[in-house]
Amino acid sequence: MNTSSGPGHDSSEQVLGVITGERRRLINVAYRLLGSLTEAEDAVQEAYARWYAMPRRQQEAVESPGAWLTTVASRICLDLLGSARVRRERYVGEWIPEPVPGRGEWIGGPGGGTGTVPDDPADLITLDESVSMAFLVVLESMTPAERVAFVLHDVFRYPFAEIADIVGRTPAACRQLASSARRRVSAAQATAVTGATSGTVGTSVTVGTSVTAAEQAALVRHFKRAWEARDIEALVDLLDPDAAMVADGGGLVGAVLRPVEGGRRIAQYLIHMADKAPGLTLLERPVNGRPGLVAQHTGVTVTVAAFDLTGDRIGRIWAVRNPEKLRAWTENTGPGRDMGPGGLTL
Repeated sequence: MNTSSGPGHDSSEQVLGVITGERRRLINVAYRLLGSLTEAEDAVQEAYARWYAMPRRQQEAVESPGAWLTTVASRICLDLLGSARVRRERYVGEWIPEPVPGRGEWIGGPGGGTGTVPDDPADLITLDESVSMAFLVVLESMTPAERVAFVLHDVFRYPFAEIADIVGRTPAACRQLASSARRRVSAAQATAVTGATSGTVGTSVTVGTSVTAAEQAALVRHFKRAWEARDIEALVDLLDPDAAMVADGGGLVGAVLRPVEGGRRIAQYLIHMADKAPGLTLLERPVNGRPGLVAQHTGVTVTVAAFDLTGDRIGRIWAVRNPEKLRAWTENTGPGRDMGPGGLTL
């Protein structure tokens, strides 16, 4: 085996280090574009596969391997977004973006402290406001081209000239796409508490209320205690009168197929579910960078709930039950498995 460390070898090692180091950023881009950690990892893997499939001469001709990988991964995501609309029309019940845990919450831990690329892509996600469930849900309302232009420019600060090459439009058209996407964000923001802000600072995009994480954590804790105590009036007091709860079971486990609307109706539904699912344990855990709840049955995560506040009350609850979307939270969970007594949780 030739282990030469000549100039050519050093150059290839340097390029290899560069493209390997791009994985964290690519996963972050792809997750925000797709709303699915699983699909994001697949898109990034495909981008790497295309890189390694190129002849050595073509690789050496690429001026910036990182930019090349970003372009290819973004185009793959754009194609997936186009086909996702068709797939989601056939989806059973409501579709919610795949939740990601806080660091140290997933099976296996964050890379074991070895300094190598962690096995679990959840460890690669930068947990800021641009991955909050409220923000990801707004992204779902955008067209594929709007979403790509907005995420790449407003979140990751890519110039419109580069985005134009990805989406196959002019820089001016991409500017308009991002502007249209911002209007969707502003419209969503308008439904939150008066005086909250919406904007982009670095990689932070705020959607929802301006409440602090500590304030949300306190409200979620009160919600958990009221739910465990089966205190319907306490739940009603914590929920906005116009609150909505959406559950995603994907047809694989039991889940309400349509949003439950109204604070009292949600409270009644939760108490009903609590009675149907004894032995459930609720844990306070970060969900997409914000305080949330995780429901476990016999030690297995069966539901991950994200929250958004309206003023000083809970305005939205997103309860993800589809086991295919909970792989970053648990193990030994297979599609179709009974996820709790009667298949019922949040």
